Amino acid sequence: MAKRTQKGKKELVLTLRMAMWGGIALLGMSLVIGAMRRKENAPVKDILIEVAPLPNGHYLIDSSDVSRILQERFAPPLNMFTIGKVDVERLERVLEEDPFVLAAEAFIDAQDRINIHITQRQPVLRVMDNNDLNYYLDAQGNKIPPSKHYAARVVVVTGNVPPWEEGFLENDKHLLAHIFELSHILREDPFLNALIEQIYVTKKGELVLSPKVGKQIIYFGRYQEAHDKLKRLKVFYREGLPYKGWDAYKSFDLRYKGQVVCTKR
Repeated sequence: MAKRTQKGKKELVLTLRMAMWGGIALLGMSLVIGAMRRKENAPVKDILIEVAPLPNGHYLIDSSDVSRILQERFAPPLNMFTIGKVDVERLERVLEEDPFVLAAEAFIDAQDRINIHITQRQPVLRVMDNNDLNYYLDAQGNKIPPSKHYAARVVVVTGNVPPWEEGFLENDKHLLAHIFELSHILREDPFLNALIEQIYVTKKGELVLSPKVGKQIIYFGRYQEAHDKLKRLKVFYREGLPYKGWDAYKSFDLRYKGQVVCTKR
């Protein structure tokens, strides 16, 4: 009899403990749900915008431009939203539609502020063609319009430049893709990057390079064998040109295999 009584007491204590912990859990859930509801109904206290500068410290788009985009695309203004009404994914998509924006990241912090971080597209090539089109290309081949804040100092392509097309880099026969690849080679080589400032496209689709120093014309021809042509050009500039001087020649021709054909002034 005593054993049964003792067993019943243990079961009662266990039941009471389970009820107590269950009550604590329910209370905790109620507090969490209440806090979440209060958070969702809390007003947006501020919008913090950070635009990461380009590697050279410049900006194509600044925080005031981002604020203007938000004002134009969201009604009522975001600072009149409650936290629960803020669609962070839509906010990022809207900002990434801007041609200067490579990526947008947004989140809401513990102080009920919307934080926005912008990564800019980086111009690597400028196109100024015979049809008065003026735009940049970024490292992925996307078009970037000129910015009111900064004119990037990159290689400029002029002349008979073919029209930009979506996915042109995937077409290995597209002349603009060849120009883009040539500009990449120039940019990645410190010597050539410091030497060449312009690529001109002739009516025949051949390329002519203009150096930053001197008044020479460099006839490059087609993109094919680009690495070999540029290797010959570097060797000539480093070893051959110093003997004659920068003003001795008016043109260099790389179109002949294994040669640099020079024309004197």
